[in-house]
Amino acid sequence: MAISRRSMVGIGVFVLLGVVVGVGHWYGTRAAMPQQSTEKAALVHVTNAGDRGPGTLREALFIAAAATGPTRISIEVSAINLETALPALVNGLGVSVVGQSAGVLIDAHALNAGPVLDISGPNTSIEGITIKNCPAAAVLVRAVRFRLSGSTIESCDVGVEVAENASDTLLEHNHFIKDRLGVRFGASGHNSAVANNEFKEDKDAGLWAVRSAPNTQDEVIGIHDNKFTEDATGIVAGNIPVLVQRNDFINIHEAGVHLVGAGGVIKGNRFNGGASMGVVAETARGAIIDDNEMEGLTAYGVMVRGSSNTLVQGNRLHNCGYGLAFVLGDAHGVSTAVDNTIIEPKFNGIDVIGDSPILRRNQVLRAHAFALHVEDFQPKNGKQVQSQPFLDNNSFGSGPGAGSNPTVAAQPKPQ
Repeated sequence: MAISRRSMVGIGVFVLLGVVVGVGHWYGTRAAMPQQSTEKAALVHVTNAGDRGPGTLREALFIAAAATGPTRISIEVSAINLETALPALVNGLGVSVVGQSAGVLIDAHALNAGPVLDISGPNTSIEGITIKNCPAAAVLVRAVRFRLSGSTIESCDVGVEVAENASDTLLEHNHFIKDRLGVRFGASGHNSAVANNEFKEDKDAGLWAVRSAPNTQDEVIGIHDNKFTEDATGIVAGNIPVLVQRNDFINIHEAGVHLVGAGGVIKGNRFNGGASMGVVAETARGAIIDDNEMEGLTAYGVMVRGSSNTLVQGNRLHNCGYGLAFVLGDAHGVSTAVDNTIIEPKFNGIDVIGDSPILRRNQVLRAHAFALHVEDFQPKNGKQVQSQPFLDNNSFGSGPGAGSNPTVAAQPKPQ
């Protein structure tokens, strides 16, 4: 059957519309895809272990600074002994520094001050190097989009110093060993994370995130899946919001996590052994301590002191010196402990001193002293602070202070 001219025109219009739609879809898909530079990174080889001259790391950093495109620096020597400070990494199009030998060592013991690597340009990454013996910071980050991975920083004053103007900082799969501070944040930084690192024997703290006052614009630093071993304190966080999740704290000397001021969610971590407390919330506001496991701590599992509106929920404590403590809290923003389980504390299960928290559905089993110990606080020269906790459906097993809602009176404790 012959096809009419009108039918042919209709088919042509339909096909043309299909082509236009297809081209539009292709263009829209292309526009939505992240745009990547087609320029290949220039490769600079470090083949000289000396402090200066052709083939040295110093020369490579100068080449990267002057490059008109992204630069990759390949370190192909086993060790570099620095004598003077290196130039900063400033190429705005990106610099990656990669150690090709296993654990390329940069020894900074001869430096008098200043960072070993100064990250002043965006889009910088460092991988597979070891930095030791630095008098100041091993890495100073003061730019956006920095990544450190697969590296070791040992025996430095500060492993990684993240300045207030930095953001999008990612530290993953690194080792921070015997530093004074493993990592220090001067502010929260947008989209920053510390994940899957090891912190070991750091003298003051593995991670320090402290500022003088909170900022409502701060974003949360994610700190997850790290291992802290034999540090003085695992994490100190003050007025910088942090989400501390799924970390291991082993044989910490003072406190696994020490919260001060605003911000802080401590969730799903494990604290094991050591002459320390698990979590200390001191003058904290709105902190959440949830679903953590604590075993074999010499002191308290959780200490909430001088704090307001802090929630201690669903934690499991076994064989610690003490369970929970609430001391001198804010009467206008009472803290709450709910659904916590405390098994075989060597002394008291829950201590309340000069505070009036809400205690609801907590269990204390086989306490060696008091399951619940409540006492007023009497400063040397001041008004007595009474303790009046609100008790709801708790279970305190057998032994001193047994029963569902006991209140144990004691002599006021002097300051």
